[in-house]
Amino acid sequence: MRGSSPSGRPTAGTRAPRPRAEQPEQLGFEGMPERLFVCTPSKLGAYEDCPRRYRYAYVDRPAPPKGPTWAHNSLGASVHTALKNWYALPADRRRPEALPALLKGTWVREGYRDDEQERAAYRRALGWLESYVATLDPAEDPLGVERVVAVKTGVLAFNGRADRIDSRPGPDGPELVIVDYKTGRTGLDADDARGSQALALYAYAAERTFRRPCRRVELHHLPTGTVAGHEHTADSLARQLDRAEATARDIMAAERAVAEGADPDESFPTVAGPRCGWCDYRRSCPTGAQTPGKEPWSAVAAAT
Repeated sequence: MRGSSPSGRPTAGTRAPRPRAEQPEQLGFEGMPERLFVCTPSKLGAYEDCPRRYRYAYVDRPAPPKGPTWAHNSLGASVHTALKNWYALPADRRRPEALPALLKGTWVREGYRDDEQERAAYRRALGWLESYVATLDPAEDPLGVERVVAVKTGVLAFNGRADRIDSRPGPDGPELVIVDYKTGRTGLDADDARGSQALALYAYAAERTFRRPCRRVELHHLPTGTVAGHEHTADSLARQLDRAEATARDIMAAERAVAEGADPDESFPTVAGPRCGWCDYRRSCPTGAQTPGKEPWSAVAAAT
């Protein structure tokens, strides 16, 4: 979910205005709950990383121009979609020889330095996929692939798209597992899975969507073939939910302050750091513009 602004609704010119007693402001709505904050993991993460980046992406209209497409995002999107389409095949066609066509059919070309780098990235991605699907049972269908799960609390209306939701045997019956594919940095471990707010929110929402326990979350790192997993408890999921709600309250307070005339730069401050070089809005940000920018292909080149 990546931001919109409200628009007014025209009224019919021939309709008489409602009597004053019927106007909403006369009906004593002061005690009604505040609107829910509609969000995705990326929306919450953008604010936690840098409130200024959140403002550029979700508040300012028109939004500042974004930078170029990143090659590592193109690579990740290509691999994710190829795996989604792998599971869309009939079980008897889920064979390694199907992968080249699947990857070519989903390949995103933007961001690479040149054709040579792009071809090298394609070969590398195909190798990841071949190694990964060799670990899968082609006859086994996940409960969900690229599945949207959603949940509402007293503060937020969350929805997100999980890469995969598995159903696995548990001590008291089937249990759900959230699987997230990773194609980027190496060195992922159980702490990364434990600390991921996105995975925890997926698990919380999936448990309520499917009415089955969902406590395990896993990061599947395709380049290394490793799995980093964590078993949540009800308390640890609740802590991640509390964190998400606290972020939502901060965002709503900042948006309300700007609407009431506060300085947007003060309400949405910049968090300077290494991420500035990779930010889509670096050129529009006074702080980010002072940071050397990365080339669109830098991350792919570093991985070779």
